Amino acid sequence: MEPVTNAPDTRGPHYPLAPRVDVVDDLHGVAVEDPYRWLESPDDPRSQDWVTQQHALMAEERATWSRFDAFAGRVQELLGAGTVSPPYWRGQRYFLSRRQPGQQFAVLYAVEADGTERVLIDPMALDPSGVTTLDAWQPSKEGDRLAYQLSVGGNEESLLYVMDVATGETIEGPIDRCRYSPIAWLPGGAAFYYVRRIAPDHLPESERNFHRRVYLHLVGSSPDEDVLVFGAGMTMTNYYGVEVSRDGRWLQVSAAEGTEPRNDLWVADLTSSPAEAPAFTLVQGDVDAQTSLTFLRDGRVLVATDLDAPRGRAAVTEPGRWTREHWQDLVPEDPESVLESVTILDGPELDEDLMLVVRTSHGVAHMSLHRASDGGWLRDVELPGAGTIGGPVEHIDGGPVTWFVFTDHTTVPTVYSYDARTGEVALHAQPPGTVDVPTVHSQQVTYTSTDGTEMRMFVLSPAATPDRPRPTILYGYGGFGIALNPGYSAAILAWVEAGGVWAVANIRGGGEEGEDWHRAGMLGRKQNVFDDFHAAAEFLIEEGWTTSQQLGIYGGSNGGLLVGAAMTQRPDLFNAVVCVAPLLDMIRYTTSELGPTWTVEYGDPEDPEQFGWLHAYSPYHRVVDGTDYPATMFAVFDNDTRTDPMHGRKMCAAVQAATSGSRPILLRTEGDVGHGARSLDKSIQETADTLSFFARWTGLDASDAAGAVTSDG
Repeated sequence: MEPVTNAPDTRGPHYPLAPRVDVVDDLHGVAVEDPYRWLESPDDPRSQDWVTQQHALMAEERATWSRFDAFAGRVQELLGAGTVSPPYWRGQRYFLSRRQPGQQFAVLYAVEADGTERVLIDPMALDPSGVTTLDAWQPSKEGDRLAYQLSVGGNEESLLYVMDVATGETIEGPIDRCRYSPIAWLPGGAAFYYVRRIAPDHLPESERNFHRRVYLHLVGSSPDEDVLVFGAGMTMTNYYGVEVSRDGRWLQVSAAEGTEPRNDLWVADLTSSPAEAPAFTLVQGDVDAQTSLTFLRDGRVLVATDLDAPRGRAAVTEPGRWTREHWQDLVPEDPESVLESVTILDGPELDEDLMLVVRTSHGVAHMSLHRASDGGWLRDVELPGAGTIGGPVEHIDGGPVTWFVFTDHTTVPTVYSYDARTGEVALHAQPPGTVDVPTVHSQQVTYTSTDGTEMRMFVLSPAATPDRPRPTILYGYGGFGIALNPGYSAAILAWVEAGGVWAVANIRGGGEEGEDWHRAGMLGRKQNVFDDFHAAAEFLIEEGWTTSQQLGIYGGSNGGLLVGAAMTQRPDLFNAVVCVAPLLDMIRYTTSELGPTWTVEYGDPEDPEQFGWLHAYSPYHRVVDGTDYPATMFAVFDNDTRTDPMHGRKMCAAVQAATSGSRPILLRTEGDVGHGARSLDKSIQETADTLSFFARWTGLDASDAAGAVTSDG
């Protein structure tokens, strides 16, 4: 069969002129062409004119879509339940976030002991234009003060404020340069530790996104007076974690170079050294593992680590006996599942302290109850279904009850409680609205990758078995140890309800099978990720779920790199591609924004060997003239400060110039949003655009949505 066109004009679009310039870099003896370097600058008049013409081309494409209104309406309905979070207890008061049906953002509330709710932060009240987002928030240990972070237009450049919870008055802020800053309150709420970039005045432009430090801040004082407590002279791209134990005695600081899957860890006793000059002791240094500490109420220290346990384990030790030779396993590594969390349940109403353990097996959550003294298994805890757990979240002062969020492919995220006194899981809070969820068949299938590795994939479909080849979307990510677990998705449900199939591939590079699974898809092994994805597509075709002419692939961020590599390595295998907020020029990804923090995941093009890994698959450099590329929509966001929109612009220009076929190559741009959070309306618009594009180019727009395909052959 020939590629699906569903269009009377098979000549294809007339693309905007994008001159090729003679830019060639000599890197480690390799001539690397970069003919669209000029598109890296959004302020270049040539770029602005080119983007304007791309808008017009995108508008022409939208005019051909027959399902946009239906998808937009259905996605809005499927998001109509709103959202609700677990309670975060501080003394007799707790905090929660809730989004009512139709609200653009979730609102943060404080709930008093008598049940009275008060709005603390409503992003739309702060900014009715809808471009201000609440990035993070952290109550003090007593719950009387709230540190919160806002950013504007999607740039994620968080500004830090402090609120008096009782009055709702903002008592200080903004403090700038607080992107990705944890907040660690000291007891009493008069001070906290936090992470802030140093002032950019004396830094080169290329380094101004980095150089973080840990500071002690006294509420009400100028941030210029903050005391530097950690980070001076350390690696420029380090990220820091900081936490203070509930009793205020122990301060722990972790450091990781960029996004590397390991950390160094220090601890300080604040009863024997002052808060402004903590005396740190090294717990773990120059060790290839991730480790964190939790200070238990019985005086022991819980150690969560993947040291010698890539699927995770939990150990205990005593204060002062910090290093690994003193750790005693409490929850040993399980060879068939990944340890996700350990929660202590205690209090006078229990005969002994207990421990709630959450693991995932091939991405699906399981919960069990254990003795806290020795980790001994007591019983499994029945969950509402085969899905995903968020949390659990315990009361800051302990107790026998904890709260968690459950979701699966057809269940809106719902809050449950577990009570160790009764052993019962009970419904705690549902989203405030209701939603009519369509009937969807969900299953996890097994397939084999190119090198023989056994893989798993979730397949959601209108029928329990492949009754006929259907228009199908294959989604993947494959990086940074991030697992694609079952979860509610309006996009998936709307697509399957319309007659399509949606598949989620749990490929290497993710975290579904532990840290070894992640590392099998990073650095010099990145090609495994792409091979796994290709094998997933081939499996769906071989098993009769779809055909290559009906298959679209979808990914964002690192997943955008994934589908960019897939369309250049196997353009014959797919008919449509949606590539969102991608990395695509892997030779120059380190030149913008946070790129230098990802060399630990991808490799550094300055290193000759690592340059070889990157150049071998870099999608922008693998575009070949005369190739019939799938219908492709590159989606980029003007204020994206993680993955620079230049990647999508340059790749779009390259593929438009190279393609020999009639299927369109398009650029979707959007202003006042970035890589992360956005308003409800903007989310619906983006989702409807994505589904409508796939419907057009996988055959779902055909009169027989169950699988008929119009060909140009």
